[in-house]
Amino acid sequence: MTDSSLLDLPDCAPARMVNEFAYCPRLAYLEWVQGDFEDNADTADGRYKHRAVDRDGGRLPTADETEGDAGRIHARSVWLSAPEEFITARMDLIEGEGDAAALTVTPVDYKRGAAPDLPERAWETDRVQLCAQGLVLRANGYRCAGGVLYYIESKTRVPVAFDDALIARTRELVQGLRAMAASGQIPPPLVDSPKCVRCSLAPICLPDEVNRLASGQADSEADDDRVRRLMPARDDALPLYVQEQGARVTKSGEVFEAWLKDRKLGESRIFETSQIALFGNVQITTQALGEALERGIPVVFFSMGGWFRGVAQGMMHKNAELRLAQARTALDPALSLTLAASCVAAKIRNCRTLIMRNHPAPPDEVVNGLQRLARDAALVKSAESLLGVEALAAKLYFSAFDGMLKVAGRTPRHAPGEAGASSPPARADAHHDGALGAGEWAFDFNGRNRRPPRDPVNALLSYTYTLLAKEFTVTALAVGLDPFIGFYHRPRYGRPSLALDLMEEFRPLVADSVVISVINTGVVTPADFVRRGPAASLTPEGRKKFLRAYEARLDTLITHPVFGYRISYRRVLEVQVRLLGRVLTGELAEYPAFTTR
Repeated sequence: MTDSSLLDLPDCAPARMVNEFAYCPRLAYLEWVQGDFEDNADTADGRYKHRAVDRDGGRLPTADETEGDAGRIHARSVWLSAPEEFITARMDLIEGEGDAAALTVTPVDYKRGAAPDLPERAWETDRVQLCAQGLVLRANGYRCAGGVLYYIESKTRVPVAFDDALIARTRELVQGLRAMAASGQIPPPLVDSPKCVRCSLAPICLPDEVNRLASGQADSEADDDRVRRLMPARDDALPLYVQEQGARVTKSGEVFEAWLKDRKLGESRIFETSQIALFGNVQITTQALGEALERGIPVVFFSMGGWFRGVAQGMMHKNAELRLAQARTALDPALSLTLAASCVAAKIRNCRTLIMRNHPAPPDEVVNGLQRLARDAALVKSAESLLGVEALAAKLYFSAFDGMLKVAGRTPRHAPGEAGASSPPARADAHHDGALGAGEWAFDFNGRNRRPPRDPVNALLSYTYTLLAKEFTVTALAVGLDPFIGFYHRPRYGRPSLALDLMEEFRPLVADSVVISVINTGVVTPADFVRRGPAASLTPEGRKKFLRAYEARLDTLITHPVFGYRISYRRVLEVQVRLLGRVLTGELAEYPAFTTR
């Protein structure tokens, strides 16, 4: 729940929000109070069909014009407000005819669907929205006895009289809408409602997921307890990566294009682009950047070597309520520790799962130790203790990481002093510059190192963690959270602490998994790395191959362990961030960390 004294209530509610409130109070809260919106096929189609009346046109005389003949009125997209009714409205069309002194006007509201088979021939939600427009016109001095709903699909004009009952119902809904907003508390989701199936905000609202978690059924695995998947399994929009040095990204019509001098490197349709990732000395034109910002497409900047520099986006998400709740939680040591412990415990459990899946002979001391440390992480009493538990778990996990790498022809490792032990082969760090030789033991792993990574395996791990931090930074911004205010990784200048928190449970499942896969399947070879002093890094061609594998991993469909539906990892990341938001605002009591078996 949010302290409503920190949020100003607008003087007037949009007439469209009266429609939404009558349809679903939670939908109205998400759109009006939290500023959330998501398109789907229905909303996009409705906007297309609505385009003719979205353009200003025609003249509406003022209500006090009494001289002359007003003639025929046909005014499109007229915006008026009525503070005494607490309503503002942009009306699709206003019709009228006659002398100005005796002029009666009629609002016409366009709806994309067909007229329903009801006695009133119109949905109540549409009738109250139209009546709200009528109240605005009356408050501005116009005579208005009724309006018209025009259903585009059936090409039906449905007259609606503004009688006492409809006016009373409309005013009741306006007051209910304002009271809901002033309360600072989001209404509960509808329960198993057919309204949710085609609602564009279902992936934001998560009605079935929230209802299930709030009811304490998170651990149920029965088929009849599984929730409906109300979102697409995969995201149709994908990132556009550009890493050719000297390239530029431009806009041509509805397409982003990447050019290197006069050669086109590739293109991506704008509506199919989720983000634009630029590596090193890659430029983007003002036109392309402006289009991306206007459409909510983040532009992400990396160094030439792949380090995440930052992100350009449009206006911040409107959900100030969520950011206030995030800041309050970050300032509360107990609440922060609870969230941090949940993420770290899930990470340790997922590390254990990855070893059991990929190691040919998982060491008992590692498997049992990680199980014990996952339990310890959930029970710690301080942030310092949690850091210690995580450090022990990381040491144990990476001690067995080498066993998951199945590189053909490699020599089994022997501990110093064992029979068969010999001097290690010439290591890549003997090379101060240039690509690694194909015959070198390039994928040997002797523990985690970074800043800079000194061998190919660590270079892949560091690069993937950077990409994953980028994913969560972009997702947090899209949801309305501040990626720099974390709970486990404490805020530090320039560090996306919340993104680092959120990625903990996905390090083994996404990042480590894709590293193991590209090595074991030969997608990346020793020739895809270069040496710069003690550091190892991918070549541009190696980065291309790795990015394809990384994106394929994010696009992989998995069964959600709590909700039972199949969605891609990319969708899972968004669901988890939105569930965290529900925890921060008090709608859910616990964060359901993501783990697989």
